[in-house]
Amino acid sequence: MTIRTVGIIGAGTMGSGIAQACAAAGIDAVMQDIDERALERGSKAISGSLDRLVKKGSLDEAGRATILARVRTTPRLADLASAQLVIEAATENEALKARILGEVEAIVDPGAFIATNTSSISITRLAATLKLPERFVGMHFFNPVPVMALVEIIRGLRTADVTVEAVAALSRQLGKTPIGVKNSAGFVVNRILCPMINEAVFVLQEGLATAEEIDAGMKLGCNHPIGPLALCDLIGLDVELAVMEVLHDSFADPKYRPAPLLREMVDAGRLGRKTGRGFYRYDK
Repeated sequence: MTIRTVGIIGAGTMGSGIAQACAAAGIDAVMQDIDERALERGSKAISGSLDRLVKKGSLDEAGRATILARVRTTPRLADLASAQLVIEAATENEALKARILGEVEAIVDPGAFIATNTSSISITRLAATLKLPERFVGMHFFNPVPVMALVEIIRGLRTADVTVEAVAALSRQLGKTPIGVKNSAGFVVNRILCPMINEAVFVLQEGLATAEEIDAGMKLGCNHPIGPLALCDLIGLDVELAVMEVLHDSFADPKYRPAPLLREMVDAGRLGRKTGRGFYRYDK
């Protein structure tokens, strides 16, 4: 099946980024969210991202207009019925994702593919809630989607080869490099990355160094382009906590326990860039 239209569920940072990447590759994108304000914010995020490309000279005004014309927004899930691929990019909550995926399966063509942009939840377990688990796959993009070159393609126990091949081909069409990953908590990148970030929070919590010093140490000592705490602010402290909880629950290993400071900051609503404050302040 040729993928000409991609439906994206969720108009947040990841959903809007996926929509932009699809549209830039010549694929029609239908971005759905039940929250009209979220759709408005998602559309503004895409427009702002394209404006920055125009200012840099890597995109002209005609190209910007063409990309924007390929993105349609809707609060109605039924408007995704004609898509050949639907990517769910909702909040990292298993029960919510399972409910949404079931609703998607009920409206799309039996030959359409369904993917989830989860960063840690079991693909096999989500697939078990579907009538046709063979067409379901994990498609984990990285933030910011228009820039980051990697997509993890996660195969569940019952995912068909044709499904993996189709989403891998689409990833390449988007200018990404797909890597095949077996279904396991955290997959590959987050299995390595999130415990490192969590350990940086422990270091901060124990007063070994300030946030600025921790990030400077990792940038200058390990040649990382961004420090772990600044990266956590970019990812979202709530997302980091959710991944660590999945790792801890899945492996029952205390090395994955979330740092208490991380949990406390999430409880306080300090989620990073999206709320204006995390380990750093972000003035609008």
